[in-house]
Amino acid sequence: MSKYAISREFFPFSHFTPPINEKFLALAESNMKPPKKLFCDPEVRVERFRAIASDGYGIECFLMSPRSLKGKAPCLVYLHGGGFVLEAAGYHYKNAMLYAKEGNCRVFFVNYRLAPKNPHPVFFEDCYTAFCRMYANAKKLGIDTARIALGGDSAGAALATGLCMMARDRAHPARFEFLLLPYPFLDARNSSPSCKKYTDTPMWNSVLSEKIGPMTKADPTRPDYFYYSPAEAPDLSALPPTYIETAEFDCLHDDGILFAKRLSDLGIPVTLNETKGTIHGFDIVQKAPTTLKALKARTEFIKKHFC
Repeated sequence: MSKYAISREFFPFSHFTPPINEKFLALAESNMKPPKKLFCDPEVRVERFRAIASDGYGIECFLMSPRSLKGKAPCLVYLHGGGFVLEAAGYHYKNAMLYAKEGNCRVFFVNYRLAPKNPHPVFFEDCYTAFCRMYANAKKLGIDTARIALGGDSAGAALATGLCMMARDRAHPARFEFLLLPYPFLDARNSSPSCKKYTDTPMWNSVLSEKIGPMTKADPTRPDYFYYSPAEAPDLSALPPTYIETAEFDCLHDDGILFAKRLSDLGIPVTLNETKGTIHGFDIVQKAPTTLKALKARTEFIKKHFC
C-alpha cells in the first residue's frame, strides 16, 4: 500500500515508477510508436509529414483536425512530455485528438528528437524548426496564424514555454494566444518543497528528475538554458495567458504553483487547476473520473481562448 493518499482511480500506475536507465529507454524507444488507430478516428483527420532540420533530419509531425473543420482555423502546437528522453505515449496522442475535437481547432503534434542520443538543445531546436515550417505553410495547412497557441505536459511544458520565449528572442512574427501546461516541468534546479518531499512517488519523482540532467547535458552557462528551465529566466513578460495544472503527489507540484505566481505578479492571466489525489502523468488512466474532469478543464480553456 502506498504511503500517499493517491486515488484508487489511478491503479496500477499508482504503483509504477519507470527505472529511467539505458535498458528501459531502449525498450521504450522500440515500443512507443504512434498508434495505428491514430489514423482511424471517424471524427479526426490525421496527416503526417516531416519538417527538415538544419542537419537534414526529418522531424516527424502530425496535424490533427476535426473532419468537420473547414478552411482557416486556430491551431494548438502540442509538445509531449517524457522527461526529454521518452517518446510520446498513446495517451498523448489521444489527448491531442481530444483537444482538436473539443476545441474545434487543429493540433500540430511534434515528435522531436530525444536525449541522451540528442542532448540539449537539439529537442528545443527541433520544436522550433517544426513550428517555423508549420507557420510558413499555414495557408496550405488551413491554420490561422493569428490564433496559434502552445501546449505541453511535463517536459513538454518546458518545450512549449521555451518555444514561446525562443520566438520572442528570435523576432518571429507569431503571437501566441495561450500556453496549456499540465503538471509542468519548469525548474531544472529540482529544489522546491515538493521536490524535496516527493523522492519516491510513482510515475515520477525528484530522484528521477536528478537523473535527467546528466542525460540531457543541459549546460546552465549557455544563454539558451533558460528555455530548458523557464523558472530561472529573468524575463517572462512575453508569455501569454497560461493554464497550469498540478498533480497533488508530484515532485513538480510546487514548481507549477511558484511559476503561476510569478506570471500573476507580472499581470499575466493564469488559470490554476490543482487536482487532488493525483500523480504525475495521471491522465494515462484515460477513463478515471479525475482525468475526465481535468481534460474537460483543459478543453474548456482551449475553447474559451480560441473563441
